Amino acid sequence: MTRLDLNYNFVHPKFKLDGFNLDKDGLCCVAYSMIKEGEPYEQEIGEFILDWFDNNSYIQMRTSGTTGLPKVIQISKQAMVNSALATGSFFDVQQGEKALLCLPAEYVAGKMMIVRAFILGWELDIVEPSTTPLENVSEVYNFSAMVPLQAQNSIDDLHKVKKLILGGAKVNSALAEDLKEAPTEVYETYGMTETVTHIAAKKVGEEAFTVLPGVKVAQDERGCLVIDAARVAEEPIVTNDVVKVIDDSHFVWLGRYDNVINSGGVKLFPEQIEERLSGKIDNRFFVKGVPDAKLGEKLVLVVESEPYTIDNKVFKALDKFEKPKEILFVEKFAETPSGKIIRDKSMVMA
Repeated sequence: MTRLDLNYNFVHPKFKLDGFNLDKDGLCCVAYSMIKEGEPYEQEIGEFILDWFDNNSYIQMRTSGTTGLPKVIQISKQAMVNSALATGSFFDVQQGEKALLCLPAEYVAGKMMIVRAFILGWELDIVEPSTTPLENVSEVYNFSAMVPLQAQNSIDDLHKVKKLILGGAKVNSALAEDLKEAPTEVYETYGMTETVTHIAAKKVGEEAFTVLPGVKVAQDERGCLVIDAARVAEEPIVTNDVVKVIDDSHFVWLGRYDNVINSGGVKLFPEQIEERLSGKIDNRFFVKGVPDAKLGEKLVLVVESEPYTIDNKVFKALDKFEKPKEILFVEKFAETPSGKIIRDKSMVMA
């Protein structure tokens, strides 16, 4: 189904939830039951379903801060429908195919799995969100979405999902190598709340992202990604992600503009350095620039651990400018509710 005139009140006749064929009224009854008797994750799903079928043409969501400070914004339900159609087309997931929801419906990624199922006619099963979502799953699913940590903890069970998309965090090189061996098509996605989840994807191990139907990309004067996706956003979205644009349909992600370190006139991208160190340091870590009298900024490595000696061999993969000038240790990193490291707050603890 590729029509872009579908209304958000549409529920595909092939849609099933946990094995039951449900229309709009049936879904609302299930939602009330989830809210009244369900576990917290089920209550979130129930609340979203009722919000979806209310009289408003939008859903309120909290942004992650990709395009600025986190805030609550209104996302058009029709934009979410258009996003669902683009996903179905790009990943070739057809009506009647089985999908697994293992992300919380609190965030846009979980909400969009539900919308895709409504609109595209998937048979959607729900499991409680956890770091090991496939542990007690016996079915084989055509499609699912996870964060990288879930995929990392499910390597031995990935045969239960034929096509998997990953978002919410960067897929590091160590995990990418493991995923290449999995009997699953695994894609890393790029997107944010403002773009109604992903607007681009790439197979794990590939360098460049390919945009979804109806999306074009460019760069601003900072070298940051500008997204033109009229079907999901009325105005072009300017991000803080530094990219190399290959053409208006392909780009390579380099790092966050607000993380770039200018050390002695050399621009360093922390995310690229962290990628090269991935798997070489046992503890969680990040690199960051701190003020320096000679260099302007110097690069430091911050490790979540009690102090210990790190062998210099770890840094062989780095260019001379990328090697840390200092190593700091923090007992426990500051985190967002979704588990992302808050670098500035963590540095205060160093």
